[in-house]
Amino acid sequence: MTPDRSLAEALAAGVLVLDGGLSNQLQAQGCDLSDALWSARLLADGPEQIEAAHTAYVRAGARVLITSSYQATFEGFARRGTRRAEAERLLVRSVELAREAASGAAEGVWVAASVGPYGAMLADGSEYRGRYGRSVRELERFHRPRIEVLAGAGPDVLALETVPDADEAEALLRAAAGCGVPVWLSYTVDGGRTRAGQELAGAFAVAAGNEQVVAVGVNCCDPADAEEAVATAVAVTGKPAVAYPNSGERWDAAARGWRGDVAFDPALATTWAAAGARLIGGCCRVGPATTTALSALFPGGATP
Repeated sequence: MTPDRSLAEALAAGVLVLDGGLSNQLQAQGCDLSDALWSARLLADGPEQIEAAHTAYVRAGARVLITSSYQATFEGFARRGTRRAEAERLLVRSVELAREAASGAAEGVWVAASVGPYGAMLADGSEYRGRYGRSVRELERFHRPRIEVLAGAGPDVLALETVPDADEAEALLRAAAGCGVPVWLSYTVDGGRTRAGQELAGAFAVAAGNEQVVAVGVNCCDPADAEEAVATAVAVTGKPAVAYPNSGERWDAAARGWRGDVAFDPALATTWAAAGARLIGGCCRVGPATTTALSALFPGGATP
């Protein structure tokens, strides 16, 4: 169902539950994600699988769906021989697939178009390090064309997500300025710092006073790091926070696999909400069962 109010209005009223990791749900459906494009490959080769994954999260109670465009870039598609016009069509299709899945929901479901970091295009784990040797201006030039296409597809919000570096956050916000779509900004963090090593207070400050930004926070991090980061984001920006950590396992870029134990306890989400999070969900390795548990904690957008 199409929401009857803006995302910002909904966040002012209470918590909205985000979906979980798209890639793990696609793998659960039997999809091969070994390609450098990761889940974005299926925009061309298996769009019905992407819609099915979105639908699984809608059925689990997600009120916000994040599109499959995280690793979908013109440069990445070009390496596969995809022409620019076709790459644009696939980016637009990522929004359409989420909309189609949302249309069957009994309640309004918002669509967030994913804009991943420069490191995601490199497909070598660079988003967990940042500091690519690119200037803010160079990163802005990289991000703007994709943002323009995604914004033109009509999402409810752009998810500037898994950002490892405050410089890239600045570039993303510059690239999104004037696109006509609100954004949320979400860092990937390690402890109390960005992956590039910057203090979170300074990193969140790049979004302070920016009216286009409807939420600021963290994703793709250890669940234990979320509460402090949420509190800092709210204190620095005065905006609602977003929190969608990983399962607690860690990505081994060299081995291209996950290591460690699951540490995502849905009950932790109540502490994130108490600290000011209004968009709460999961990232990598967090599936529909956790979405269902979160939906039970926040029925109808309630804040415990």
